[in-house]
Amino acid sequence: MAEFVHLHVHSEYSLLDGAIRINDLLARAKDLGMPAVAITDHGSMFGAMTFYTEALAMGIKPIIGCEVYVAPGDIDDAHAHEVKDKSGGYHLVLLAKNRIGYKNLIKLVTTGYLEGFYYKPRVSKYLLKQHAEGLIALSACLAGEVPRMLMNEGLEAGAAMAGEYESIFPGNFYLELQDNGIGKQTRLNELLIKCAEKTGLPLVDEPRTALNPNQLVISVISWPSRL
Repeated sequence: MAEFVHLHVHSEYSLLDGAIRINDLLARAKDLGMPAVAITDHGSMFGAMTFYTEALAMGIKPIIGCEVYVAPGDIDDAHAHEVKDKSGGYHLVLLAKNRIGYKNLIKLVTTGYLEGFYYKPRVSKYLLKQHAEGLIALSACLAGEVPRMLMNEGLEAGAAMAGEYESIFPGNFYLELQDNGIGKQTRLNELLIKCAEKTGLPLVDEPRTALNPNQLVISVISWPSRL
C-alpha cells in the first residue's frame, strides 16, 4: 500500500471544530515522514495560502481542499443553494488536484458565501457539476449525503446517490471510511464497503480502519507538487 496521507483535515480555520494550527500540522506531518497533507476546512479556504506557502517551505506537498456544504436539491436545480434551509446541507470533501481544480474550488466556496449563505455557506449539485473539473470529491463523514442515505434508507438508495455524485465527478469520486470512535461510524463503514463492492467506486481509508486486504483502498492520490 502507498504511504499514508491525511486527506480530510480541519485546522484552526474550521471554527468550533478544528483545533490544530497549520504550523503544528505541518511539523507533525514532517515528523511522521508524510510526503503530503491536505487541508479541508468547513466551508472556507481562509487558511489555504498560509498552508500552501508553509508546506512548500517544509518540503511537504500541500493538497488544498474544503469540506463544503451541499444544499438539498436535484442536480438540475440551479437555485437549490439559494433556498433557505436551516439544515445547513450535506458535507462533501473537495480536493484540488491541479490549477483548474483550485480555481473551481475558489469559485464554489465564493459562490457559497455570496449566493448560498444561510447559516452556512452552501453550494448545490448544479454548481458542483458546473465546476467539477480538476476536483476530487470524497463522500465525507456521517453528515455526507451518501452516508446519510446509506444509514437511513439502505444500500440501494445509498448506491444510487453515490452514482449521482460519480456522475458529477466522473472517475474522481471516492467513498470515505473513517474510524473516529463514533458507534454509528462502524456501521457506516460496513455499508460503505458494500456500496464500493456494488458500484465499483474506490475507497479512501482513514487511520485505524481495518479492511480486508483484498478491498480496493486508495489512501494517496497523485497531485502535482505545485498548483
